[in-house]
Formats: sequence, C-alpha cells, structure tokens
Amino acid sequence: MEPYSRSRWLGIAALAGALYGFIGILFAIPTSHARFWRLAAWGASGIVFVVHIVYERYRRHNGALKTALHATAAVAFGGFLLAVGAIVHATMVPSHAPYSRYLVALVAWPVITAIPAFVVGFVFAWLLTLLLATRSTT
Repeated sequence: MEPYSRSRWLGIAALAGALYGFIGILFAIPTSHARFWRLAAWGASGIVFVVHIVYERYRRHNGALKTALHATAAVAFGGFLLAVGAIVHATMVPSHAPYSRYLVALVAWPVITAIPAFVVGFVFAWLLTLLLATRSTT
C-alpha cells in the first residue's frame, strides 16, 4: 500500500470520527427533549456510518474486511472524543463522578463502540459486495 493511500483513509476515518464526536457533543447540549436529541444523534451518526461504508466500498473499492476496519477506526476515534468531551464537561460542573471513571472511559468508550461497529460494518459491507456482484452479473 502506498503512503498516499494510507494517509487518505486515515484522513477520512479521522473526519468521520470527528463528526461522530461533534454530533455526540452538540446533540447533548439541549436540555429539553433529551430523548429526541439522543435519537437524533444516533440517526445523524448512522448516516455518517453508512456514508463512510459506502465510500470505502464503492469509491475506494475496499473489501468488506478493510471497509469494516476503516469504519471501526472512525467510530473508535469518535468514542474517544466523546470521552474527552465528558472529561471536559466534568471539569466545568460542581458535582460529577470520580475522575478515575473518566480515565477508564478514554479506553472503554472506543472499545464499546468499536466492537458493534465492526460487526455491523462488516455485515453491511459484505451485503454491499453481494449487491455489487448481483448487479454486475445481470
């Protein structure tokens, strides 16, 4: 793999991860109708996830495994950014959980988000591969 190609996918993954973090933090700001905003954040993040997988599969012509791994890296980065956002928030409020829990979140949130993202991303990319194969034979 040439260096340009590697930096390209890392840049796309970093952009998608930053979007996940931005969406998670921005959609947590409104205090009224919290359930609606939480669902809206999930929906917006879902759109970023689908667009990233479709981009990796069709534009970059990656296989299902590589596509899932790249999308998983973005999701893990987004989870890390959310944990950083939680730490920043904890420093601004008088009452919060012990800081040791936030340090655990720096590792736990990326892992907790990455595992299901890999499974869903792999299955979705595999289905896209089947769709592409079916379309090319007809």
